[in-house]
This record gives sequence, C-alpha cells and structure tokens, in this order.
Amino acid sequence: MAKGAAAVVYKYFENLTDPRVNRGRNHELVEMVFIALTAALCGAQGWADVERFAQSKLAWFRRFIRLEHGIPSHDTFGRVFARLDTAEFLAAMHAWVDSFAGSLRGQGVAIDGKTLRGSFDVAAGKSALHTITAFACDMRICLRQMAVDEKSNEIPAVPALLKLMELAGATVTLDAMHCQVETAQAIVDAQADYILIVKGNQDGLHDYLIEKFVQYGEDNHEVEGMKKHVTVEKSHGRNERREYYFIEADDEAPILKRWPGIRSIGMIYRSREDSSGERHDETMFAISSHEPKVKMLAKHIRGHWGIENRQHWILDVTFAEDDSRIRKGSSPEISAAFRRMALNILQQDTSLKENIRGKRLRAGWDETVLDAIYTGFSSR
Repeated sequence: MAKGAAAVVYKYFENLTDPRVNRGRNHELVEMVFIALTAALCGAQGWADVERFAQSKLAWFRRFIRLEHGIPSHDTFGRVFARLDTAEFLAAMHAWVDSFAGSLRGQGVAIDGKTLRGSFDVAAGKSALHTITAFACDMRICLRQMAVDEKSNEIPAVPALLKLMELAGATVTLDAMHCQVETAQAIVDAQADYILIVKGNQDGLHDYLIEKFVQYGEDNHEVEGMKKHVTVEKSHGRNERREYYFIEADDEAPILKRWPGIRSIGMIYRSREDSSGERHDETMFAISSHEPKVKMLAKHIRGHWGIENRQHWILDVTFAEDDSRIRKGSSPEISAAFRRMALNILQQDTSLKENIRGKRLRAGWDETVLDAIYTGFSSR
C-alpha cells in the first residue's frame, strides 16, 4: 500500500489499465506513474533521466512504495507509457486536478495551443504532437490537456475540451483563431462567459469593429457608455502601455446578432518600447458576453496573455519541452501530462521562495525540500 506522497497518486491512478499481460508485469504501473511524476518535478527530461533519478533516490522512494523488483529500466518506462490509453490516463490526471482546483466561478480560463516540436517521428510518419490546454490564469493551474492532429484542428476540438470542465461562472478567453460562433455557444451553454479576440478571420465582424472604433476615435472616445482603462508596466527592460476601451454591444446590429450572449465590444491598444528604444504598436478588437466592466475585462485579457509566460515559456525553457525526444506511441502525450502536473505542483507550492527552476533543482538535490513540496500539495 502506498504511503505519504504516493498515496494521492494511488487514489487517482489505481484503476488505470495496465497494457502489459500479467506475466510481463515486474513493476506496478502506479509505482511507475509516481516515479515518473516525481522525476519530472525534479528535473528529469526523458525516460533515461527518470531511471537515473529513481536509482539515485531509491531509499526515498521506498519510504512510499514497495518497489518489489527495484527501479524499472528506461526501456520499461518507454515501452509501458507508449502503450497506455491516453484518454484513461488524462481522465485520472484531470480528476486529480479538479480535486484541488475547486470551483472555477469568477476565474479566468485561457484556452491555448502548443506544439511539442521534438515529438515528431519521421520513421513512423508521425508529426509533432500539438496540444490544447485550459489554464486557470489566477490559480496558475493547467486544468485540461487534449491532443489534436495539427494546429488547424484546434477549432473543432475546443468545444469538446470545454465539455470536460465545470465552467459555470468562469470567464473563458481565446485568441482570434477561436473566435467562432460554435465556440461562443459552447461557452454560453456551460453557463460561463467569454472574451474572444477578433481579427481578420471574422472579416465582417472585424470590419464592423474597426468602423465603430474609428468613429468613436473621431469623437475622442468621449461616447456615452464607453469605458476606458489604462495600464503601464515596465519589465525586462521594456515599457508597455495598454489601453482598453469597451462599450455595450448594439442589440440591433445584424453582424452581432449571430453571436450568442454578446453584451460588449472592445478595442485594445498596446504600445511597447524595447530596450533599444524601438516602439511597437498593436491594435486588436474583442467581443464578450460580459457587460462592459472594463477593469474586469482588462484583467482577464491580460491573464490570457500571461499563459505564455506562466505555462508555455516555463515548459519550453525550464522543462525543455521542445527538446524532448520522447516520440513513441502515447509517450509524447503522457510525458507532456507529467510535465504539466509537475508544473501545477510547483506553481502551488508555498514552502519555497524560489522560481520554478530553483524549486526543481532544490527538490532534486534535497529530499527535505521534496518532502515539503509534496506534503503541502497533498494537504490541499
């Protein structure tokens, strides 16, 4: 029976189907899941790293799991995880996430895609894995992960992803690719709100918003009901100014009637000056099912952009996700799930005042640090 840090893993993964026949099982599947997750948390980047880490921490692991036949080889990790049912594995992972994420009411949930560039397999004719994830921006938790065949297939996959979550009261934010009537309807059906960025792929709507805000601009944005919010930030040698303008949507505008629940339209102007003094300007538009409470809308829009720094950048730079050469069968998606769950655990940790890289290093070096991270997380 698993103890301590491993007990919660057993709780959610004990019914995971083992792809091996009975005579080929020298290592328990749930023990392998616990080892792989812990290794990902502490800096491992491939199955050989997982084996090395586990061998070096054998005494620590035996405090929590039996390891009757010792540590599995990297070939065993690779072979078993390549054959796992990813839907079943992710369902277990997502149930675990839901247990500590709690209600999403009032939360911003960003949906965004990411390609694992090193996961292609030329010999097998397999392209790089592309995933879409749902990220709770304020809590910094990856809520859901779903693989799609390629980036262009994100659009029909998003409504399916949304159905996997209890979104009542949340605000879902998506980039311009997902500015689709069907997606907006799926969000409204889930009793949630949406903020959708609008660009040229919705040319009629985009043209309408440009025309409207040009007209408002000619009036100096001194329009009844127009709300404005300005933020100025300085970080990494860059100065960035954002201006948000939102106004109530016109119920009588034919172009807006097809969008379910629409209540406001907006314009966002971003001006960034880099360390060399060069200025970059960008203007974009948005529609939302929220009324035009501009500070709240600005917070959610800013939170959506934050997914790049709080998840994608960390996965690429700190977890070296793009450098991963795990390619066989289900392994790319399974290993991606381990990285995201490890990041969830580290993001929620309050035992250390360190960045994510520092936490990974110290957890791998110092077992008391690793114990504290798991203890704090398991108590949630």
